[in-house]
Amino acid sequence: MYQALYRKYRPQTFSDVVGQKSVTDTLRAQLETGRLSHAYLFTGTRGTGKTSCAKILAKAVNCEHPVNGNPCNQCAACRGIDDGSILDVVEIDAASNNRVEDVRALRDEAVFSPANVNKRVYIIDEVHMLSNSAFNALLKILEEPPAHLMFILATTELHKVPATILSRCQRHSFKRIPVDTIAARLNYVAQQERLDLQPDAAALLARMADGGMRDALSILDQCIGRSDGHVTYGLVAETAGLAGRGHLIELAECIRTGDRTAALEKIDALYKSSKDMGRLCEELAGFFRNLMLIKTMKDASGLVNAVGEELEAMTKTALSMELSTILHALDAFQSAQSRMKTMNKRTEMEITFIRLCTPEMDTSPAALLRRIEALE
Repeated sequence: MYQALYRKYRPQTFSDVVGQKSVTDTLRAQLETGRLSHAYLFTGTRGTGKTSCAKILAKAVNCEHPVNGNPCNQCAACRGIDDGSILDVVEIDAASNNRVEDVRALRDEAVFSPANVNKRVYIIDEVHMLSNSAFNALLKILEEPPAHLMFILATTELHKVPATILSRCQRHSFKRIPVDTIAARLNYVAQQERLDLQPDAAALLARMADGGMRDALSILDQCIGRSDGHVTYGLVAETAGLAGRGHLIELAECIRTGDRTAALEKIDALYKSSKDMGRLCEELAGFFRNLMLIKTMKDASGLVNAVGEELEAMTKTALSMELSTILHALDAFQSAQSRMKTMNKRTEMEITFIRLCTPEMDTSPAALLRRIEALE
């Protein structure tokens, strides 16, 4: 049975986790010295390794032969946790088990000593989804847990976790993984899978992942299903429904020249080729953000997710446009993204381009600034 890449290449030791060295080094040091907390809170955006690290930590505290703070993955405890046969390590999805009754059942079960390992570990994913009463039920056992018990909480929305819970956990923040780190990992996976992954395709996958390794591997998985072992930039763009850099530059040129007819025709062509308008809007917002950085900095190459010919084309486009126009477009596309949740996406995109191509029809401060600069 085929296994998804993000599952097949999920880290098995802290040394395998990429992009989170400060977190993994701290956890390994605590394991080696035995100075472990009874409750951990892993925070960060999706796909950055929170759940993977939680599972590795659960194995490491129960491993019979740990190696430099890493689980050996060979002993009965490690193998049993991996295949789910050891019931003392429990993974709970708080999104579907968020009632106070669920937490009370967990609390009543947690007081019993583990049957097969040293510590009973509860991994609660998306913990911010718990109800207020469920958090209150969890609070007491977090405050005074039995010696055999460890909690590992994970969340993508830290602000929704009550301060009373935060104060009883050791917090570790997972950062977005750098683009070059994701690309390097993708190249490693491609070598293992005997794939021909082009460098610009790996770079595009890494940028689209927005700092999450899981998203990058998931999109690569889709590309593999549509290829004969060769993954190119065009295939990635087509698979993900991206417009591609050429269309973005053409649409930016329509805004610069005020050619709303050409803009609407290009949007129609993209729509007919099954391009998602929401993704196109998000892509345009990112594109104009890059133009803003190039326009305002002496060297923006470190902040712009583009290299080679793509960076040169972006630089040429940025230099040909006024900064007020770039800021107006960036503001317009970000606003359009929020409105697309309740409006027809194609219509919203067309309205946005009409306003950008004819700023006199827009009453926003950014449009007024463009009109003033034109008069001056």
